[in-house]
Amino acid sequence: MQRLSYGFVLGYHGCDRAVGERLLAGTSFQPSENDYDWLGPGVYFWEANPRRGLDFARETMTRRAARIRTPFVVGAVVDLCRCLDLTTVFGIAAVQRGFESLKRSHAESGVPLPRNSPDRLLRRLDCAVIQRVHSIFAEAGLPPFDTVRGVFTEGGPAYDGAGFEEKTHIQIAVRNPECIKGVFRVPSQHLALPVAS
Repeated sequence: MQRLSYGFVLGYHGCDRAVGERLLAGTSFQPSENDYDWLGPGVYFWEANPRRGLDFARETMTRRAARIRTPFVVGAVVDLCRCLDLTTVFGIAAVQRGFESLKRSHAESGVPLPRNSPDRLLRRLDCAVIQRVHSIFAEAGLPPFDTVRGVFTEGGPAYDGAGFEEKTHIQIAVRNPECIKGVFRVPSQHLALPVAS
């Protein structure tokens, strides 16, 4: 796979303040390993979107009060390195191949394919497909992907008649912790919404 345009990006990790302060002090990120993770296992970041990272922490707080008490966001410098980029033709072809492979193996075993939830918040099918892509590459003796990157459209229209959705974002799942080059405290002005003139 060619590395056509990558380098460093700024990613933002929504979490509880206590967790964020530990990360800023040097504690390692803990990867998410749920079977419904949107991009498979990894440490999740919102690319170039600190406010969306903070909003995620706030939304999570309302769903899982025990895990996030004080919403917080930590910035990180991420090197995408060898990236399964789902915004490219190569990335989409890889997940299409992964899906066909997964579908065949489930048909042979008689086990139903996992499904994404109707609201697309729990993405068991997508997670399984991405895991299959990683397996296909490993079985072929190819180097593993360090990161997975995808664009997601969520929420309602940004305005009446819009083609943009209000929660559209790019997410990155970092599989190789060496790709997280450093962390930083997000300045408060980076979390403010623009003021209409």
